[in-house]
Formats: sequence, structure tokens, C-alpha cells
Amino acid sequence: MLTMTHNASAIVNEICAHEGLGEGAGLRISADEAPQPNLELSTTTQAEPGDQLVEQEGAAVYLDEVAASVLADKVLDAVVDDTGRVEFRIDLQSPA
Repeated sequence: MLTMTHNASAIVNEICAHEGLGEGAGLRISADEAPQPNLELSTTTQAEPGDQLVEQEGAAVYLDEVAASVLADKVLDAVVDDTGRVEFRIDLQSPA
């Protein structure tokens, strides 16, 4: 299952609070069914039917079925650059 770094959790919480999305809000990652799926990130107030919830440190990320499969062994990280722009990155999880 997808996990999040502390930075990603904090930034997801900050984005949702800044947009005033309320309780249960989070980011949603969806994917098309291409051989190399394209991932799309958006804010949402709630899960859509079939979404998988990844929750950590109060941050919610909803994954559609394709994204959940593609990201099952990944870690979501996030950084803010010098201009204030948020960049999300996806890395492989470290072996246990």
C-alpha cells in the first residue's frame, strides 16, 4: 500500500486547510489504464466510489483502483521549492 513521508503528510494537510475543504478532505490520485499509466493529482472533499484511503498524520490521500495498483509499493514525498511551489515525488518503498 502507498505510504507517505512526514513532509508529504504535512503538505497535504496544509493544502487542504488552505483551500478550506473541511473534514475528510484530501488529495486524490487517479490513473488512466494505459500501459504506462498517467497519474493525475487533485484536491477533493471526499472519496469517490471504489477509492482506497491512505491516511497518515491526519492527511488523507484517495487512490482510484488503477492508481492504488500502480502505487502499491511506493512512497509519496513532497517538497516546497524556493518559490513556494509544491512538488510531489513518488519513490519505491525501502525493503523492510
